[in-house]
Amino acid sequence: MKNWIKVASAAAVGIALSASAASAAWEKVVIATEGAYPPFNMMDDNGNLIGFDVDFANKLCETANVECEIVAQDWDGMIPGLLAKKYDAIIAQMSITEERKRSIDFSNYYSNTPAVFVGKDGMSITAYKDGEVIEDALDGMVIGVQRSTTHANFLEDNFMDTEIRMYGTQDEALLDLTAGRIDATLADSGTLEAWVNSEEGEGYG
Repeated sequence: MKNWIKVASAAAVGIALSASAASAAWEKVVIATEGAYPPFNMMDDNGNLIGFDVDFANKLCETANVECEIVAQDWDGMIPGLLAKKYDAIIAQMSITEERKRSIDFSNYYSNTPAVFVGKDGMSITAYKDGEVIEDALDGMVIGVQRSTTHANFLEDNFMDTEIRMYGTQDEALLDLTAGRIDATLADSGTLEAWVNSEEGEGYG
């Protein structure tokens, strides 16, 4: 692993359910995932959903002895789609937050992943120290982040003087990082570790 710039404590990730789905007796369950957040969920070359979240969902359905259908859903529409009953549950690395719990239910968490910044090798960012945010840590930088995420909320709440660019997917943020349009991006360490260890991520860490 390269030089990680850890932000804060890990985010607990759970299965998201609508209130009605949480109490349902399932024979078939439709589960949404993003399909654009490797290695947790992504599309293979044939357009099939793969990744940790997909494997976890299939194993969950197998254990519960229910038919399982897994569908792709853009991140921005993930919770609205659940509330509109397009699917029964979300398994997509969704962090459990009090705000989200006001509209949907969560299972107990099934993973706990720290958030990190990634920029060019040699970049140094200390944004969080001794339990406190360092408010000027990102001054003069342009930071990319996927919108409607806890990472985006963290940046907006704590770095109001920093230019923050929002993206529909993490892949879009990484493309702008390699193109030099942003200085760093913030996301789960699992996703960024896979990228920096790939050919595309050479020279970043």
